[in-house]
Parts: sequence; structure tokens; C-alpha cells
Amino acid sequence: MKNIGFLSFGHWTPSPQSATRTAADALLQSIDLAVAAEELGADGAYFRVHHFARQLASPFPLLAAIGARTSRIEIGTGVIDMRYENPLYMAEDAGSADLISGGRLQLGISRGSPEQVIDGYRYFGYEPAPDTDHADLAREHTRVLLEVLRGEGFAEPNPRPMFPNPPGPLRIEPHAPGLRDRIWWGAGSRATAEWTAEQGMNLMSSTLLTEDTGVPFHQLQAEQIELFRKAWEAAGHSRVPRVSVSRSIFPIVNDMDRMYFGGEGGSQDQVGMIDGGVARFGKTYAGEPDLLVEQLREDEAIAAADTLLLTVPNQLGVDYNAHVIESLLTHVAPALGWR
Repeated sequence: MKNIGFLSFGHWTPSPQSATRTAADALLQSIDLAVAAEELGADGAYFRVHHFARQLASPFPLLAAIGARTSRIEIGTGVIDMRYENPLYMAEDAGSADLISGGRLQLGISRGSPEQVIDGYRYFGYEPAPDTDHADLAREHTRVLLEVLRGEGFAEPNPRPMFPNPPGPLRIEPHAPGLRDRIWWGAGSRATAEWTAEQGMNLMSSTLLTEDTGVPFHQLQAEQIELFRKAWEAAGHSRVPRVSVSRSIFPIVNDMDRMYFGGEGGSQDQVGMIDGGVARFGKTYAGEPDLLVEQLREDEAIAAADTLLLTVPNQLGVDYNAHVIESLLTHVAPALGWR
């Protein structure tokens, strides 16, 4: 059995070819797709966060709205760039969204990927400390977030407050019990996966890794997952961690599927450059359900993960993306023992 959800980047563009032409379209359609996915029996609705782009940027109003419209499906991010975040304000926003959803928030965070502008986090008021870089900035913000999510008091109370205080130092409110255990780190390398385990965060591995050893993407990712689990055990954490992988999977069951994705059947891994280093990108799976079952059965990383996130082409509209999710749940997942 696997948790199966979708991951949307929330793209929008004012083009006649797009079903998502405005920021309002992207937000409202995201809510509708999450509702549809829950009705279809999917397990998660996740959203990527990018700044200075025609994509989803501020996730917590969206997650709270989805939490209020749904009752079962996990709601989450994959991922939030921690270079841009005020960790205390983030803890308040995340706590509110988690409480509205009844404890269903799964918060994916990371150092982030190359953005639309140079050092965009500086426009948000954040600078790496002396002798550190932007990755250190993201990890420091993460350290503070994880600390305050524990719910322990740390702020000295005013001796003459406007409202009565509980005794002792004050904590961030609202506090969402259990949210600290539902934080995921988007790891782009094997070393980062080990660091993720040491911090007690779940592992979120995407469709690219910022390293290449020459082996197929799914095998490199499976090695990353194995190293994460070994590091988790060595760290002595008491709970069982979760691991997700993202994939582009399109069962071709009608002429519309064939029109959109019929040419993707020969997709292969790609090797490129990100931030001046080599990166390996995973391929797109597209084909008749029987063929997809054969191909996906050989994917070692999917086999090793407990959660599969389907990257969806959100600009094709809610109805079509719901169809893609339903096709996988109906025609592919049962044959692989995922359902």
C-alpha cells in the first residue's frame, strides 16, 4: 500500500491555450482539484512554492482553504524555500492551517532551487550571516522553525500584559500538536538525505537530484532513501519516518491522453546543470496502463518510498487533472499493489 497524492506547481499564464490564466484561477482551481482528489480516493494534495513567478507563492491561505473544504486528504507543500521565511511567523501560519485541517498538514521545506531573480531572499529582508551562504541561511531558519514547533515557551512575558498570561515563558500560538513530526525536507543529494534524518525530518525526494553517478535516476534515488533510513536508525529517533518521491505518470486511456502525452513514451533520464553542478532528472512515464505497470514495477525508488506524489500539469484544468489521478488510481495502482 502507498499513499498517493498529487503535486502542483500552480502555474498560470494569460494565454488562450491555458486553462489557468490568472493567480485567482491557480488558487481556486487548486482548491477544486484537492476536493476532487479526495473524492476520488487520493491521499494527498501538495503544492510547490516559488517566488517572483506566475506560480503559487504564499501557501498557507491556500492550505487553510483546502483544509476547510476537505476532511480526509493530507495537505502539504513540496517544497517551501526556507531562505525566504520568517520561521516564527511561519510557525503561526502553519499551526493555523494545521488546526483548521484537523492535523492533516504535511509541510515540505528545503533550501530551495534556483529562482526567477538573483538572491530573491534578500528582497524579503534576509541575508546570510558572515562567513555563511544561502544554504546555511535556509538551515538556520529551519532550525528555529523546528525548535518553536515543539511548543515550549521561550519568550519573556510582559509583567503588565494586556491580557492574562499563563505562567512561565510564552510560546508561539497557535500551537499545533504533532506538526513537528510532519515536517519534510526536500533533499537533492545523498548527503542531504542523511542530514535530514539526523534532524528528525521526513524525506521528500523530487524528480531531480543535484548529483550524478551514472546510474539510472531511480537507482540513485533508492540509494538516497537507503542512506536516509540508515542515518535515521543511527540517530535513534523513536518514530518511523516517511519518505516520498515525485513522478510524472500519465496513463493513456483515451484520445485526449494520447494527444497530450502520446509522444512521451520514449522519455529517458536527463543530465543537466543546476547551480553550476551536475544534476540528474527523472523521466516521464506515459503509456497504456499495462505498459506503465511493467515500467513502474522496475522503479526502485518508488518501491522504497511510502508516498508517491504525481506531478500534474495544472494548466490543463481541474477536470483533466482529476482524470489523470483517477486513471492512475483505477488502472495502474491496483496492479502494483498500491491499492
